[in-house]
Amino acid sequence: MSETLEEFKNSFYYGSRSDLSFKFLKNLPPEVAAEAIRQILEAVVTSFDTGEVTELHDLVIRWQVDAYRPAEGSQRKYVYDDAPFVLPGKPLKESRVGLMTSSGHFVSGDDPEPFGVKDMTQREAEDRIGEFLRETPTMSTIGRDIDAADLRLRHGGYDTRSALEDFNVTFPRDALLAARGAGRIAEVADPMYSFPGAASQGRLRKNVLPRWVEMLHGAAIDVLLLVPV
Repeated sequence: MSETLEEFKNSFYYGSRSDLSFKFLKNLPPEVAAEAIRQILEAVVTSFDTGEVTELHDLVIRWQVDAYRPAEGSQRKYVYDDAPFVLPGKPLKESRVGLMTSSGHFVSGDDPEPFGVKDMTQREAEDRIGEFLRETPTMSTIGRDIDAADLRLRHGGYDTRSALEDFNVTFPRDALLAARGAGRIAEVADPMYSFPGAASQGRLRKNVLPRWVEMLHGAAIDVLLLVPV
């Protein structure tokens, strides 16, 4: 079956190829996408000869930045002049640190069952991304000392393969425990929290965020590590 370049590049954006690491190709005009693919393949061949992949990684990131940069005159704005900032009330080495991610992790036996679907697969989550983006997200609580074998992951908005290989890629529990062991922080809060960030941002802010803030205050967390995915 024949396929145009337009169809090919768009297929990585919740399409037939379902490789979300390259969904940025959809934002590029066909001739620009063709040049991006050419450069990436060229860098792949170079990595065979050198054994180094840093140049390849940097190239893909540069193309992602170009693809997601708002066009001139666009109303979309990703750079802000300032942001709320609260100075911590105590040094980190004396602080109780919590973890909240938008990675979509949850505990085996405590599946949030989106849309009432039991054991939804990652592929189905990707196929139903449009529905997720209109829904209120569900927060999962995860015990600080959970065994990796009991941790599950589902998220329709990003390529989960590396996180499935090592959950710390998007849920850095072990890094916090190591920081506690080294005396850099006083305590790691238990439980930790995760939700799928591919959700209605309006419903997130209005329907659940106030309740989540109260929950965190009740947990006596001094500093919260937020990991957006």
